[in-house]
Amino acid sequence: MCKQSFRIYERMIRLMENEIKQPGLYRSELEHDACGIGAIVSINGIKTHQTVSDALSIVENLEHRAGKDAEGKTGDGVGILLQISHKFFKKAVKPLGIELGDERDYGVGMFFFPQDELARNRAKKMFEIIVEKEGLEFLGWRDVPTFPNVLGKKAVDCMPYIMQGFVKRPANAAKGIEFDRRLYVARRVFEQTAEDTTYVCSLSSRTIVYKGMFLVGQLRQFFGDLENPDYESAIALVHSRFSTNTNPSWERAHPNRFMVHNGEINTIKGNADRMLAREETMTSPYLEDEMSKITPVVNTNGSDSAMLDNTLEFFVMNGMPLPLAVMITIPEPWINNGAMAQEKKDFYQYYATMMEPWDGPASIAFTDGDYFGAVLDRNGLRPSRYYITNDGYLILSSEVGALPIPESRIKLKDRLRPGKMLLIDTVKGELIEDDKLKEEYATKNPYGEWLDSNLIQLKDLKIPNKKVPVHTKEERARLQKAFGYTYEDFKTSILPMALNGTEQTGAMGIDTPLAVLSNKHQPLFNYFKQLFAQVTNPPIDSIREKVVTSTTVYLGTEGNILRKRLRTANS
Repeated sequence: MCKQSFRIYERMIRLMENEIKQPGLYRSELEHDACGIGAIVSINGIKTHQTVSDALSIVENLEHRAGKDAEGKTGDGVGILLQISHKFFKKAVKPLGIELGDERDYGVGMFFFPQDELARNRAKKMFEIIVEKEGLEFLGWRDVPTFPNVLGKKAVDCMPYIMQGFVKRPANAAKGIEFDRRLYVARRVFEQTAEDTTYVCSLSSRTIVYKGMFLVGQLRQFFGDLENPDYESAIALVHSRFSTNTNPSWERAHPNRFMVHNGEINTIKGNADRMLAREETMTSPYLEDEMSKITPVVNTNGSDSAMLDNTLEFFVMNGMPLPLAVMITIPEPWINNGAMAQEKKDFYQYYATMMEPWDGPASIAFTDGDYFGAVLDRNGLRPSRYYITNDGYLILSSEVGALPIPESRIKLKDRLRPGKMLLIDTVKGELIEDDKLKEEYATKNPYGEWLDSNLIQLKDLKIPNKKVPVHTKEERARLQKAFGYTYEDFKTSILPMALNGTEQTGAMGIDTPLAVLSNKHQPLFNYFKQLFAQVTNPPIDSIREKVVTSTTVYLGTEGNILRKRLRTANS
């Protein structure tokens, strides 16, 4: 027996042995990985340290969802997004001589600075100057208590110097979104001025992000703040990252500033390019004079999740409610849904003329410090399940069992449906169902009337019926050669479409050589390839799953998505 045959035989024996050892129907080769997300929310907005601790327990139980290096000592990223705890920070900054004032009278920034002291001091000074120029008062810096000894070597080698900066709310800015809007402008100016070695995790008067290149159990151990019983929050979002499209880093760990995401935005290149293109048409009365400071909206060096977060943040800061921003960017399937109310269809179509879907498998949890919400993509390719307890808590995760809850405490068990949204208003103490939420937005404006007045269907245009040119066999063959069409293209693609209106079935993993390397003339279309995420997702059947697919294209002048009305010239 030759060596190659022996190796094949040996491998078959090992596979058979593993097959025998496998208990039941479980097959390890069918196992797939994806990020893990979780959240705990007090529906009535009651802040406790238990919410923080339980959220950390959720992410610790999602260890199987988190990526790690070959040594098993450095993780892809773990983090938590919380409300700013006034009780905690008031005590934490007292020894520093910083007077914070009342709750939400100050903003807290979480900064990743370079370890080099000179570069760090330069970045700190630059932030202080920018804050002052934007009409705000900088209060001081705080070194975040950290314990690097719990981390792996790779995480320590690229670990930033972590500090918190405090900014006072000016008298001419109301608490909440108005003050956060001023902080947003200051942060964007700083980001475009500072070196790439500096990163701002969050800068807000309502929320804060603690994250890094951790294993799931290291988040609690690394940040001393999270173990302090004075740190209280009514909202806690957690995330364990399994890197798919970008390499692990401290900056790319989740949560982002508004959301956590399990999935991949498959259309991210087009989404980012379209956001860049529409910056000329986007204006709002909130930041009209500041647009040059905050654009470009999307940081293309970030992950797909970070780029979506950039867009959501931009919309919210320009006056759009966070739930509406999520509904626009991740719409439910509406074109082929016969059961959907016409008002809701009109609502989605109105915004579809100005914003393309950020499409792909997605389970997203989001918050602005007052609202908490969760949404699934239109196909429901990522799971989200939740419990509601008798004492007014919502516990959500990418899977059941992330946090053990006594059965007697559970009031409701449910899951998110494809395209549906769950929303909690912690200020009003209200859980808002999907139908009620979307009906409220859909009936707020006469979207149907606006569409009837401004939208023209291609089928309604009176196009002259011109005769199709007819070529001789020799002319047709010459043109096909000139434009790079082969006999195979004609036989397998063009002919079936012409005769039966059918399209050939292709594979995502097609191994066609790159057109740019060919010595022959190639059709223009062969130079373009679709970009897909590097993880396995089930194929979509456009016929049997017609309700979640659409081929509609909108042409014409693009309206300003930040306005409540279409422009007259829009079509």
